[in-house]
Amino acid sequence: MLITVAQEPENETRIALTPQAAKRIVGLGAQVKLPTGYGASLGFSQQDYEKAGATLDGDGYVDDANMVIGINPPDASRVEQLGSGGGKFIVSLLDPFRNTGLVQSLAQHRVSAFCMELIPRTTYAQKMDVLSSQASLAGYAAVIKAADRIAKSFPMMSTPAGTIPPARVLVIGAGVAGLQAIATAKRLGARVEAYDTRPVVEEQVQSLGAKFLKIDVGETGQTAQGYAKELTEEQLAKQQAQLAKFIAGADVVITTAQVFGRDAPRIVSAEMVAGMRAGSVIVDLAASTGGNVAGTVADQEVMVDGVCIIGLNNFPGEVARDASQVYANNVANLLEHVWDKETKQLKLDLDDEITGGVLLTHEGQVRDDRIVKLIESSDA
Repeated sequence: MLITVAQEPENETRIALTPQAAKRIVGLGAQVKLPTGYGASLGFSQQDYEKAGATLDGDGYVDDANMVIGINPPDASRVEQLGSGGGKFIVSLLDPFRNTGLVQSLAQHRVSAFCMELIPRTTYAQKMDVLSSQASLAGYAAVIKAADRIAKSFPMMSTPAGTIPPARVLVIGAGVAGLQAIATAKRLGARVEAYDTRPVVEEQVQSLGAKFLKIDVGETGQTAQGYAKELTEEQLAKQQAQLAKFIAGADVVITTAQVFGRDAPRIVSAEMVAGMRAGSVIVDLAASTGGNVAGTVADQEVMVDGVCIIGLNNFPGEVARDASQVYANNVANLLEHVWDKETKQLKLDLDDEITGGVLLTHEGQVRDDRIVKLIESSDA
């Protein structure tokens, strides 16, 4: 089996395959062929890949590859190229709930797609969980970005000229990204508070040295996959009324609330932004799915009422080398799981929880019932 990488958008700083991951894939018995100069932007040399057993040849897409590994969803021309040979595979983030047209095209062209967002959230599958690995780095990058933009220090400092109080950081959402943001802000010496609708995460927040804010919005909880359940309109109104005073007192607010497959919930209103001190910073990690904050502009930094709102689409790309390393390892772990070491080929056990869950399209069919229902409703 010949494996290559996808051509990513020009603004993508991450890569899908590092030398370390390439070595593991070659060790399975696959051939890995990459464009010349691949990975150079992150400090990986051609020699690094050649030592791993990969071949670097040419400057573009490898048409005869059996599998393409990418980060971003492919465009229509790439899907058509993949479909022209028949029986080919793609491994990538596909954003399937928001890209149903792409999913249909993959099925129509008989491309078998491993959708990395669909990795089951189980203990065994954690090593393949791209959403978690990228979210952790996004949480770190959010704090570093905020510290760079705000015109004050994070830690308390005692000087002969007086004591400088620590920055007050409020993290909204204590999932993977939120917990990493909390930990990073604490390491930088900030006073950190955190809020989440799931009471179960209170202990985790406190273990990182942050204060957990309790806001009564009625019955809440989490889904079977560990995500926060979506609040009702009445609950959102209660949440915002109580959250406003905490936001007003913060120097930095980091929002991390995303619901997989849906637009991000609006948590911070324009009135809340106006209530913050001039010079404060908001980092919206949900900018790519609509944003948690009124005034967020996708992939831009904007000033609203004296508050800097940062809404990058690709926060993991701010630490691209490490983000690429964990992403590539996630992919290598998945391929090792679905690989037959004797035949040195893929072995697709569709009854397996991981294989069956992550394989979104196969043999011309869309295999995820949730996506099928979305497609049917859009066609109706």
